[in-house]
Amino acid sequence: MEVIKYILLGILQGFTEPLPISSSGHLVLIENLFNIGPLSDVNFEIVVNFGSFLAILFIFWKDIVKLVTSFFQFIGNKKTREKTKNDFKYCLMILIGSIPVGIAGILLKDKIDAFSNNTKILGVAFLITAFLLFFVKNSKGTKEDKDITIKDAIIIGLMQMIALLPGISRSGTVLVGCLLCGLSRKASLKYTFMLYFPVSIASMGLGLLDIVEAGNLETLLLPYTLGLLAACIVTYLSYKWLSNIVQKGKLWKFSIYCFCLGLFVLFYFR
Repeated sequence: MEVIKYILLGILQGFTEPLPISSSGHLVLIENLFNIGPLSDVNFEIVVNFGSFLAILFIFWKDIVKLVTSFFQFIGNKKTREKTKNDFKYCLMILIGSIPVGIAGILLKDKIDAFSNNTKILGVAFLITAFLLFFVKNSKGTKEDKDITIKDAIIIGLMQMIALLPGISRSGTVLVGCLLCGLSRKASLKYTFMLYFPVSIASMGLGLLDIVEAGNLETLLLPYTLGLLAACIVTYLSYKWLSNIVQKGKLWKFSIYCFCLGLFVLFYFR
């Protein structure tokens, strides 16, 4: 039963991670509803996040290889600069867009952690996510990857910073930021998950130390591995579903879910 519980939590993480409904918020909600122990295990959360990371990495592998290659070619080879300048600029926009959440994560980590299990804040956060998603329901941007400006990257980065609070979706707020800045749906989806990598790598790097220091890996190796695999597989499928919804301009449908969920949390945990 313990192993099954970890698998189910991996599925939950995998399903909610790409979607604009807040994976961390759902984990906190399930913990409070059913008093499930593993959710208080920060190490397990790091493991299933890594599973989601692997799935997103697999989806965008070709784009990442191309961007990284172009970045270093632009720096090291003057002959290829004209050919690689757009990819180099895109890499810079990813770095700039990641700065606000990086600074906020370092400076506000303790305060954010103090709010992480507050159900009232969680309910309000779901409602904020619902409002943001509904606000951009008619957005039809035309900007592509090469058109992202420093101003756009900063605005989108600030939106991502808001998502440090559980219940406010990272993918949702970044998608909203992209759409508000006039990016096309396709470009918005790509930039949203390109910004996912720096944040995810940083959090996993810090969390890896905690896993090593925990000293109980042998007993949890099987459930952790199964949870990771579950999160990886379901994240891949969930992203494909999200991509289809975004391309059709139906992102607002998630706002209905988040609105109902926010009201439920506020009334249930009064």
